[in-house]
Amino acid sequence: MLDPTSVAAISAVLGAVGSGMANEAGKWAWESTGGFVRRIVGREVPAPVAPGERDDVARMVHEQIRTNPQLAASWNAFAARVHGGPNPARAAQSHLPASVRFFTDRREAMRQLQREASRRADGRPRLALVHGPDGMGSSTLAVHFGSRPTRLFPDGQIYADLGGGGAASARDVGTVLRVLLRQLGVRDEEMPTATDRLGEFFRHCVSDRRLLVVLDHAHSAAQVRPFLTSAPAVFTIVVARTPFPGLDAVRVPVGPLTDRDAVRLLTDITDKSTVAAARAALPSLLARCGGSPYALRAAADRLSAPTLPPRRTGTDTDPVQGAAEDNYRLLAPEAARLYRLMALRGWPAFDATAAGRTTGQDPAAAVELLADLADRMLLERSRSGSDDGRYHYRPGVRAHAEAAAIREDGIAACSAALARTLLAYTGLAASAAHQALPESWRVPEPVGDRTGQRYENRGAALDALLAESGNLVEAVRCAEESGDPDTAVRLCRSLWPLQLKAGHHELLLPALRIGARLVDSHRPGSLDAGALHAQLAHTLTELGRWEEAEAETLAAARAEESADHRRGHASAVEFLGLLRLRQWRYQDAYECFEEAGDILDTLGAHDEGVADLPRAQALLERHRGRALRGLGRSEEARERLGTALRRFRASGDTYNTARTLTDLAETWLDGEDTEAALPLIDEAITTLDGQRAEYHLSHLRRMRERCITP
Repeated sequence: MLDPTSVAAISAVLGAVGSGMANEAGKWAWESTGGFVRRIVGREVPAPVAPGERDDVARMVHEQIRTNPQLAASWNAFAARVHGGPNPARAAQSHLPASVRFFTDRREAMRQLQREASRRADGRPRLALVHGPDGMGSSTLAVHFGSRPTRLFPDGQIYADLGGGGAASARDVGTVLRVLLRQLGVRDEEMPTATDRLGEFFRHCVSDRRLLVVLDHAHSAAQVRPFLTSAPAVFTIVVARTPFPGLDAVRVPVGPLTDRDAVRLLTDITDKSTVAAARAALPSLLARCGGSPYALRAAADRLSAPTLPPRRTGTDTDPVQGAAEDNYRLLAPEAARLYRLMALRGWPAFDATAAGRTTGQDPAAAVELLADLADRMLLERSRSGSDDGRYHYRPGVRAHAEAAAIREDGIAACSAALARTLLAYTGLAASAAHQALPESWRVPEPVGDRTGQRYENRGAALDALLAESGNLVEAVRCAEESGDPDTAVRLCRSLWPLQLKAGHHELLLPALRIGARLVDSHRPGSLDAGALHAQLAHTLTELGRWEEAEAETLAAARAEESADHRRGHASAVEFLGLLRLRQWRYQDAYECFEEAGDILDTLGAHDEGVADLPRAQALLERHRGRALRGLGRSEEARERLGTALRRFRASGDTYNTARTLTDLAETWLDGEDTEAALPLIDEAITTLDGQRAEYHLSHLRRMRERCITP
């Protein structure tokens, strides 16, 4: 059994606590750990970030407690208090997309996958690289293999789309890891905040599972490597258009169907009599489809056509674009226009509202047009598997549609269509953000009378932002490339409720970087510059990128001061103090909170944010108490926290009342005074009743257990 006072055990506690900062209780535990380490070592110790730094801190603690039984006992009790929490759920189910009904040939490929999945465990990871050109069915092969009844994967099958053809379109590693972890039943609040710890956490979660992992649309070994595991019963299938070096995997090529198998597929989709009646046209159709299952499915309804018209030059050598061209010619004008104009950007999941605004069509009509395009295989329905009315393009089809738009609509019309799409997403984002956080001075109100859709409540507005989050990030990129910094900045500022309430920081980070870059170029020293640097600092902090977060926080403070926006300036300095708490720099944190308070004291009666002043001052008082606790100045900490508690109680702020009660209880537990801590813990538990604060309550119950256990 591992000695709990060994360097390895102490380092493990530090790593586990550091990985749990996605929820409020985890942040408490990390802060408490910093204060406890400071008291043991006798000086300030910077918070560790990398594994090597954790080991260094663990050695400092070990040196102090190895010859001091009292300190060792205190560390063991403290570690038991902070280490733990709700266990990740273990969901045994399939998250693969639906497989196709008619699956033809691929017997050898299926045998290769079966051999790799079922071979005897010998220390080598179970890994296959399925590769084939767009439209040849490589993704379908992987999904079909995983969808069959089998005893190999009783703990489930999980799936992630890595984003396609190159680094520019690839999804962020952290975003994909969180997708996979959610499919395993892990809640966002249980995941590590730092991206570099997510891979380790994922491998830990799958280490004892019998599981299939499908990673679709990969483009390089570097992109795939963070998801690989040596777990003996996990089989990973990587799907790519072409094989790539650097991945030690069984290669499973997926090529064109033979004519015989192509005819069999057409027969399955239609029937024998239809194929027999089309005997004369069949050779020409098979040649046009080039053995592509996608092209064959798209062409099945044209079997009865007496002749197949010649294709446009450039589409006759690519089965996917050729099939798209054939079906495009059959579209009604309004459907053809929608097909072309929505392809001007790679919107990840657009709906009828966006399509209607882009084309000027009624959204109700767009619903039917989109469904028709999907039925003709010119659009793909949402990858989520739910019929949520959202669509995206297959890469080859989008290339065809975009080229058709430039050719038939012209550059001016395409630019106007993109401008309409941007306007639609900007209006939606501003309206939903304002309704999700109506009291926040950080969220600008919608421009003019563009209030947009009215949502039932804040949660519904936040859900709307979340559903559009990928499109909003793409819209920021589009606005920057279109030379429209104003729109990009408005979109970025509307992301604040998502950052604050929903996380998804890896997804939003590229957009926030663009926003910060644009305000520095076009609006330095402005309110927007202060806001966007602060938003970027928040996301970088949550991702554990503290050095970058510090630079952005200082930039936010400079911009807010330059704009004479005192509420924003105070907030930026306060945020720097909160970052210092994360870094275990408690004296620096206290000085930041003092400076922020001094700035708040200068607010005039008509300054923005003055209505929020009592709450802001109460929060700063709480933060001062937290910093003083980290410095070991418990009496002063309790005095500050008591002042904050009275203010929160007076204002009816139950959430911050419970948080401050917890802080106060922690100060008493630092001195092993369980009698003083217990009533504060009980009051905090009662205050949180019905507020869905599971992790905070779990933390409080562990504190209570410590108080009542001899």
